[in-house]
Parts: sequence; C-alpha cells; structure tokens
Amino acid sequence: MTLEELRASLAHREPPADLPPLVRALWLDARGDWAGAHGVAQDVKGRDAAWVHAYLHRKEGDADNAAYWYGRAKRPVCTKDLVEEWADIAKSLLSEEAQS
Repeated sequence: MTLEELRASLAHREPPADLPPLVRALWLDARGDWAGAHGVAQDVKGRDAAWVHAYLHRKEGDADNAAYWYGRAKRPVCTKDLVEEWADIAKSLLSEEAQS
C-alpha cells in the first residue's frame, strides 16, 4: 500500500482488513479515533510502536509523555506539523511493510 492509497482509504468507514497494526493505528487517528489508535499502539512493542505512541501523545498535548515515547523510539522530539509527522510515520511503516 502507498501513502496515497492509505489516505484514500480514509474515505471508508472501516480500515482495510489487511492493515498492519501500527498503520491501522494511524488510520484510526486520521479518522478521529485517538483512543482506538492509542489502544492499538500501546499493544505493539518496538521502536516503531513507540514512535506512533509518541506522535499520539504529542497530538493529545501531553508533551512529557510524548517525550518519553520519542526516547523509547530513539528519535528526537518532533517539532513538525502533526499532519507532516503522521505522513512521515505512515511512509516509514508502509516502506517497511513493502520490504517484508
């Protein structure tokens, strides 16, 4: 799946069935379901999950919690626009999925 296809899928009521969990979390967030996105992200382990988790807490406005999760992701605290960071995360996750 490409970033453009992911964005296009946001027009549907449900996410595509084959989305990997972290991409599903981004999909849920983009559709306004922060709690659902957070629930998915917190159930996945690893640096990518920590990055999604950090983004979600930054979006929530919890800078301290976001900083903690950026540290777990081994990334600097993001200062980009949230929409831009969402796209960066999605591109990274979709690229990794294509390599699998």
